Amino acid sequence: MAHDALSVARYVLWLGRGTDMTPMRLQKLIYISHGWMLALLDKPLLADTPEAWPYGPVLPSVYQAYKKFGGNVITDVPDQEPTGFSPEERDLMGKVWEAYKGFTAIQLSALTHQPNTPWAITRQLSGSGAPISNDLIKEHYRALADARK
Repeated sequence: MAHDALSVARYVLWLGRGTDMTPMRLQKLIYISHGWMLALLDKPLLADTPEAWPYGPVLPSVYQAYKKFGGNVITDVPDQEPTGFSPEERDLMGKVWEAYKGFTAIQLSALTHQPNTPWAITRQLSGSGAPISNDLIKEHYRALADARK
């Protein structure tokens, strides 16, 4: 079952509690989690559609909810593990966190801004603010998975 982006944001914030989780870092981790879910489990994590904003893939509802923090660490972090996620969703988000927790917001942004990423392709074909299709995201993360084999 796909989840609204704010629910996924709360789960990622919970995973990253005690770290320097800025709004930009949160955006990228949610997007990357969604990409790996599409690639590895063939289903979306997000019901919301990421958009190709000038500074990378953005989930507008997450942007609105956390923009007050600017470039600072988000202090609105759940005390307890958010519920409503399946064991496989929790497992995948945990694995994404473990794989990417050492990356700064800038490093994560660089990963999503490379040529031929879903963000770059969408901006080139449809312009700024255009929705990034799940098919494009899935194809990209499947290619990453295949390259690691």
